[in-house]
Amino acid sequence: MPELPEVETLRRSLVGHLVGHRLVAVTVREARLREEVDRDGLAACCPATIKAVGRRAKYLLLHLDRDRTLLFHLGMSGRLVVEPPGAAWARHDHLRLWLDDGRLLTYHDPRRFGRLVVATTSGLADHPLLAHLGPEPLGPDLTAANLARAAAGRSRPIKPFLMDGRGVVGVGNIYACESLFMAGIHPA
Repeated sequence: MPELPEVETLRRSLVGHLVGHRLVAVTVREARLREEVDRDGLAACCPATIKAVGRRAKYLLLHLDRDRTLLFHLGMSGRLVVEPPGAAWARHDHLRLWLDDGRLLTYHDPRRFGRLVVATTSGLADHPLLAHLGPEPLGPDLTAANLARAAAGRSRPIKPFLMDGRGVVGVGNIYACESLFMAGIHPA
C-alpha cells in the first residue's frame, strides 16, 4: 500500500507535469473502485485548470479552478501515471484525465481499493474523508500535548491508535511496526 512518504513523492513528481495545464476531458472505463466514481461530477469538472497538487494524509489532491478538488486515495495498489498522447489502455487502468497537451493522467489499480472523489475546494477541511484527520507527522500541530490529548480516555493497543489517523495521519502498518520496534514498544 502506498504510505504517506510514497504519496508525497508522487505529489512532488506530478507538480511539474500537471500544474498550469488544463483538464479537458475525463474517460472512466471502470467506475467500481472502493466506491463508485461519480462520472457526472467528474465530467462537470472539465474544462478546468490544475492550480496545485496537494496532499493531506494519504490523499492526493488535485486542486482545480472553479472551487473543485479531486481527492485520490490509492488504496492498496493504486498508481497515477502521466502517459503520452495515444497511450494504450492497460489491463487495470480505470480512468483517465486528458490534459490540454494531449497527455493523460491514468489511474491504474489492480485491486480497486482506491477512491476518487470530487469535492469543493472551499469545503475541503470539512469533507467527511478529511475532517476527522489529525495533524501531519512533520507539521507544527503534532506535539506531545496534542498526541496525549488524542489518546486520552482511550483504552486500545498502541499500534491501532497510531494507524487510525486521528492522533497523527499517514502512519500505515509498516511505519507503525518499525517505529514501535525501534522504540522497544510491543504493538499490542
